[in-house]
This record gives sequence, structure tokens and C-alpha cells, in this order.
Amino acid sequence: RETVAALTRVGIRNTGRPGTMARQKVKGQTVAILGFAPYSWADPLLNIAAAKRRVQAAARKAQIVVVTFHGGAEGSDKTHVPRGSESAFGENRGNLRAFSHAVIDAGADVVIGHGPHVVRGMEIYRKRLIAYSLGNFAGYRVFALGGLSSTSMVLQTTLNPDGTFASGRIRPTQLVGAGVPARGGSAISVVRRLSSQDFGARSPRISTNGTIRLRSSS
Repeated sequence: RETVAALTRVGIRNTGRPGTMARQKVKGQTVAILGFAPYSWADPLLNIAAAKRRVQAAARKAQIVVVTFHGGAEGSDKTHVPRGSESAFGENRGNLRAFSHAVIDAGADVVIGHGPHVVRGMEIYRKRLIAYSLGNFAGYRVFALGGLSSTSMVLQTTLNPDGTFASGRIRPTQLVGAGVPARGGSAISVVRRLSSQDFGARSPRISTNGTIRLRSSS
């Protein structure tokens, strides 16, 4: 409640609580953002049928729908996206492949994940981009640092008017000091490798400078 109140006071739209949606006009199109997590106070990551209904309702009100989720197991050894459900600390953290595909089937145009606290690979599904984890952008004195735990990124994407993926760019960042983001780091090479290993022909083409493109067969 305190977080929502603080964001609202300074005019930052927010989402993630059950039934909430952030909407904004961008270049004449309405963009809706929905957030999901595996907790009772959030829109339901674990109830895929309910998540699909939420996305379908958003798609009736907006031309572009962005879905974010907090899900997946945690730790520097959890960089791969498994098939099936993941767990952490005794909690069901969701079947992220099934969830992401389902919300795109329901009308989502981009799916952005976080939760594992490390970067993960990217997949193209129905010409839509899924980024399974962007890592930790910032985390002052709360996250372990070093190696993959310090590797993060800013994801820049461009969509076509119909919501399909046009292009993108990985802007690598890393946590330094007590957990403050700085430019640089190995996110590009790590995400390139993980995308290829986990998704093969369904992964996007990622260049050494971080440019993201569709494969010709996508």
C-alpha cells in the first residue's frame, strides 16, 4: 500500500494488484501494462486461465498490451528457463513458458520477466518478444553481488503497429558498489548464449552490440 501510494503521489502509473492495469497513450495508440506474480495480492501468475482473461480484457481497451511477471526460481544457477513449473523457498513460482505463450495467445504483444535475480534468454513466439528475466536493475544493499548476480540490462524494443516485434537493443548494465546500476557488463553475451541454448530457432538474432532482430524464419 505504501509503494502504490508513493507512486501515485508522483504520477507514476502502476499495476500488479488484482484487477489493475496501467494505461497510457503513446504515439496515438493506447498501451496497457499488466503485472503478474505467484501471490494472493497480485494478478495470478499461477492461474493461467485467469491471466488469459485479464489480457483479453486489456486487449479490448488497448492496441498494445505489455505483460510483466515476477516468477521463476532464484539464484545464479537459475539462468535457464526450464520446461514445467519452477519453485523457490517452497513456493510455486510458475510455469513461465506456458504462461508467456498463453498470454500472447490471449493478446499480449510483449512479455517481460523478472524474479530469478539473474538474466535469462529471450524467445520469439508468434512474432512477439518474450524476455524471461532482465536481472536486477538496482538493489541497494539487498542483493548478492558478483558475477551473474551483478549482470543486468535495460531492454529497448520497437514494435510494429500491430504489436509484432520489429527490433530491439540490449543495453548492458551491472550492479556496482552496494548495488547501484552502471553501464557495461556481460549481459549481451550471456543473453545471446542462453537464448540460443534454451530456445534454438525460436530465439531472436542478437548481435555482439546488443541489437535484437527476428530470424528470417520467425
